[in-house]
Amino acid sequence: MAQPSVILATASYDHTIRFWEAKSGRCYRTIQYPDSQVNRLEITPDKRFLAAAGNSHIRLFDVNSNSPQPVISYDSHTSNVMAVGFHCDGNWMYSGSEDGTVRIWDLRTATCQREYESRAAVNTVVLHPNQKELISGDQNGNIRVWDLAANSCSCELVPEVDTAVRSLTVMWDGSMVVAANNRGTCYVWRLLKGTQTITSFEPLHKLQAHDGYILKCLLSPEFCDPNRYLATASSDHTVKIWNVDGFKLERTLVGHQRWVWDCVFSVDGAYLITASSDTTARLWTMSTGEAIRVYQGHHKATVCCALHDGAESAPS
Repeated sequence: MAQPSVILATASYDHTIRFWEAKSGRCYRTIQYPDSQVNRLEITPDKRFLAAAGNSHIRLFDVNSNSPQPVISYDSHTSNVMAVGFHCDGNWMYSGSEDGTVRIWDLRTATCQREYESRAAVNTVVLHPNQKELISGDQNGNIRVWDLAANSCSCELVPEVDTAVRSLTVMWDGSMVVAANNRGTCYVWRLLKGTQTITSFEPLHKLQAHDGYILKCLLSPEFCDPNRYLATASSDHTVKIWNVDGFKLERTLVGHQRWVWDCVFSVDGAYLITASSDTTARLWTMSTGEAIRVYQGHHKATVCCALHDGAESAPS
């Protein structure tokens, strides 16, 4: 099976993962996932594998195979896995779960190498571009920075007491972090490097982005520069695109009929893929804010999507 240059996958409460031809909208592969719902999808940097985070495991599927079976399973979480991602060289994977832990895994052996206690259900985890710090957000409203070199929590923030942090995103150059919560608010900090390696947070902006929940926030990638955007996906059925310079609303993406759970930028920031409870995923062009493709095939809410349309980064 030839490797597609663009890998686009979605997962749904219908217990399937679907792979799509991004341009045509054709679904070319469906994986049955009977064990649980899938909460998050992520593609490895080398484009070879798709990680599916469920309850209470993570499964890795071969992108270039038709096998319905996972290649490997990661099994030591005890509740829903809500976040998953990879180190840039693909050697290890990180995850966050409603069991209150953040974990680091050896990708090849499927062993859990480290475990950090957040003491509340973890909703979101991102890796700092320095590849040395994980930032987590939990149901109690805590944001924590985990210093992987010191193997400890180096920073703790509570932007709004008892308001769940739903999603975190870090600018590609490590200059900014955004946290989105259940009240439709985004908190923005400038990230400062002190004399030590420890990252410190300087409050920059508070953005009342939506009246409903924000389910995902995402900053635009490197190749979108000099334009820098923040996308916020919401229970109000819309995705809003904000210019990071002043946080002015650039456009509102209207078309989904239900909650919008997830979004992902194309490598150049020119397009956005979204996943919604209306069962569809959509491809939007950022220049006009129009939906130019609808991916239809799921029978229930589509809750996560993953896209890798850049060059493969070779494993070290």
